[in-house]
Amino acid sequence: MRGWSPNALARHYSRFRVSERLLLTGHSHQAWPDCGFDAQARAWLDAAELVDDKWERAFAQAEAVRSGFARLLVDAPERIALGTNTHELVVRFLSALSLRERPRLVTTDGEFHTIRRQLDRLGETGVEVVRVRSHPVGDVAARLAAAVTQRTAAVLVSAVLFETGEIVPGLADVLAACGRGGAELLVDAYHALNVVPYSLRAAGLTGAYVVGGGYKYCQLGEGNCFLRVPDGCALRPVITGWYSEFAALADAPLDGKVRYGAGPARFAGATYDPTSHYRGAAVFAFFEAQGLTSALLREASQHQLGLLATRFDALDADPRVITRDRTTPLAALGGFLALRTPHAAALCRALRGRGVLTDYRGDVLRLGPAPYLSDAQLTAAMDAVGEAVRTLPAGR
Repeated sequence: MRGWSPNALARHYSRFRVSERLLLTGHSHQAWPDCGFDAQARAWLDAAELVDDKWERAFAQAEAVRSGFARLLVDAPERIALGTNTHELVVRFLSALSLRERPRLVTTDGEFHTIRRQLDRLGETGVEVVRVRSHPVGDVAARLAAAVTQRTAAVLVSAVLFETGEIVPGLADVLAACGRGGAELLVDAYHALNVVPYSLRAAGLTGAYVVGGGYKYCQLGEGNCFLRVPDGCALRPVITGWYSEFAALADAPLDGKVRYGAGPARFAGATYDPTSHYRGAAVFAFFEAQGLTSALLREASQHQLGLLATRFDALDADPRVITRDRTTPLAALGGFLALRTPHAAALCRALRGRGVLTDYRGDVLRLGPAPYLSDAQLTAAMDAVGEAVRTLPAGR
């Protein structure tokens, strides 16, 4: 995979035409392998054949997805709750917190919109939302830990910052501070999963809640997200679906209280479209069959980031026009290269016109490689960046 031109994996992604297009969207939306198409069709055929009896097969696909996420976290599938998107899982988590008694949430100013917007709205209701600076990233954990008080219900933080791709170190220290203060820790691992090896035990985060999904580096497409729940969880989400009481649905509530399933079942939802789990299970199986382990994918990603960075530096662009953070080593980055430029939007459009698909956030142009791209494609993409920069209007 590393350095292949053409990339030997590309043939498995024929429907996305990855060998014909310069898709530097790997940090946002990776292509799906062809096996996902067949799995999605199988979901429809199972429904046609079995009608309402399809759920036994559907739940088997869900178990495979649960196991796939658990493997990436080096954890147990029995700790994984599934959801259509991370927002619904984060909302259930937030609804379980005692915000009347502990009306304080701590986060950073670099969180993805799932957390950022929801906390903005909670702040309007009177919840105290404390946002520590996300830069410099090396001090984020210390700032979060220092902000935890006896009034804090939870800390919510990313494992990898979605705008810059920087890995946030030292989150075990935040978990320790939460433990001393009686707060919970929720880690958003979306931008780490399947591109940065993320063993919860090795990271010292077995006591944390972890949210993430398969839309990015896992190549599972929409509808495949999870919340990892630590052992001993006794939270009672206010936003709760009837799947949480599956095991004893016919029993009367005890003492008039709403019952919850054990562990991650506390965060279960309700009836959903199982098509995504068929696709997700097939893609996880494909990754295993191809030997695409987290370690191998990390090696490939670091090689690709190094190539992009080297080619960018060779452009010798005016740093007032476009630059990158050279103080952060590539080993401290997730799966994409962030280029800072006041012309991010214009360059993104210009690159699309040259056949290079990428995206931007504010003044950051994000270039996300993927394991099915070749070195030749990455070189061509960075050449296109150079061309686009040189054609910016005069007076820039």
